Amino acid sequence: MTVEILARVQFAFTIMFHYIYPPLSIGLGMILVIMEGIWLKTGNPLYHNMARFWTRIFALTFSIGVATGIVMEFEFGTNWASYSRFVGDIFGSVLASEGLFAFFLESGFLALLLFGWDRVGPRLHFFSTCMVALGSHFSALWIVVANSWMQTPAGFHLEKTVHGVSTILPPGHVLTADDFGTVRAVVDNFWAMVLNPSSIDRLCHTLMGAWMAGAFLVVSISAFYVLRSVHTDFARASLKVGLAFATVATCLQMICADATARGVVVNQPIKLAAMEGVFHTQAYAPMNVVGWVDMKTETDHAIAVPGMLSFLCYHDFSKPVTGLTDLPSDAFLQLRHPEATTPEQLTTLRRTYWPTVPLVFQAYHLMIAVGSALFGIVIVGCFFWWKGWLFNTDWWVSRWFLVVLIFSVLGPQICNEAGWMTAESGRQPWIVYNLLKTSDAMSRVVTAEEIVFSLILFAFVYTLLFLVFIYLLTRKIQHGPDATEQSEEMPKSWQALIPVDKSRT
Repeated sequence: MTVEILARVQFAFTIMFHYIYPPLSIGLGMILVIMEGIWLKTGNPLYHNMARFWTRIFALTFSIGVATGIVMEFEFGTNWASYSRFVGDIFGSVLASEGLFAFFLESGFLALLLFGWDRVGPRLHFFSTCMVALGSHFSALWIVVANSWMQTPAGFHLEKTVHGVSTILPPGHVLTADDFGTVRAVVDNFWAMVLNPSSIDRLCHTLMGAWMAGAFLVVSISAFYVLRSVHTDFARASLKVGLAFATVATCLQMICADATARGVVVNQPIKLAAMEGVFHTQAYAPMNVVGWVDMKTETDHAIAVPGMLSFLCYHDFSKPVTGLTDLPSDAFLQLRHPEATTPEQLTTLRRTYWPTVPLVFQAYHLMIAVGSALFGIVIVGCFFWWKGWLFNTDWWVSRWFLVVLIFSVLGPQICNEAGWMTAESGRQPWIVYNLLKTSDAMSRVVTAEEIVFSLILFAFVYTLLFLVFIYLLTRKIQHGPDATEQSEEMPKSWQALIPVDKSRT
């Protein structure tokens, strides 16, 4: 494999492994706020016990997430030096904001969250829980802004520096080989850069995926306890909170996903065509449900809903969806390749600007399929809860549904990973959309052998980290809440600060 492919494989491996943990931390942070808030509101110590148990799970996911996230920053400097030089001004401001406004906030209150249960008052502890949750959301905000700028760059200009003399390049400047190493993107409107055309939609989409990840983790472990008839009161209350939060997050995700897809229609039509396997421009474009694409014949073979893609994109069944054979436009190609004058040459060049269509198509439809299954699970779960069947372990249907809930924890992880793959693979061959190609963003001195060695090393270390995570998580699940956490005891210093009402909910 080429150096470029190896570097992309390495970065994909490290970021996809890292991306297991931050969504869990973000989602669990929100659930901790809910559980501790209910306890302060009702005075029911059961919710106090729940918050303490899930805080330990949060600490585990947070620590592994931090450890695995550091590696990617070094990869920017080792494998992607040309890219780092080009976007240094953009990413410098965004990542500095992430450190100042997010990571310091989150880590600053983390000690109070983890170790302050018996050392500070309940309101101060609840405030620290809120700040940790807010910090994790702020962190997601700045990371998504950075990635969204790569998808839909805005609020910048290109600047070329030669022998210490800087020149602002005109809008629409097309980078050439002579520009690499001398041209960089410079922020000229910070808020236009932050609020680029895709940042808000993608942020909402990402946060809802994180909320679902945390919610279904709570649902999974709680269902395991219910099925085994252990920690019964704890498990039932925890399952109710997790299922309610999962339902809200899943329903909101449908709205966010629709808004994100509409943004892709406007800003990245090639990605949209690859996601749905649309090769030829057509009215009443169908929405594919399941199938595959054939690159040789430039056709798709799928079960489809006629006209639905046109409707979802434009709220008009008859409006045509532009196909890959018309993307990018002739004007776009001729601007970058003035030597191409014949239709045959343009057709050949056009395919080089397509992503790997089968990969994008399958990743996107995997995300949709699993996401739809999760929506069905929460609807059935709420129905069982309403009918009083959710905790009836004597009925075989309820037992099997609890098994489904146990394995539902995998669903958000699959959706998050498949969604990331769709977004990043669908942007290719660009690393910064319509500005800088991935092949031009590589470090010039790194070799294939060096990347292979580091990839093997990362695979070994990350495998160990994953095994440690599974081992510790399994131990915490098997141990369950401590005996003191299942009683109605609480710090004496807290008793005067909470409501007298001890009613169960």
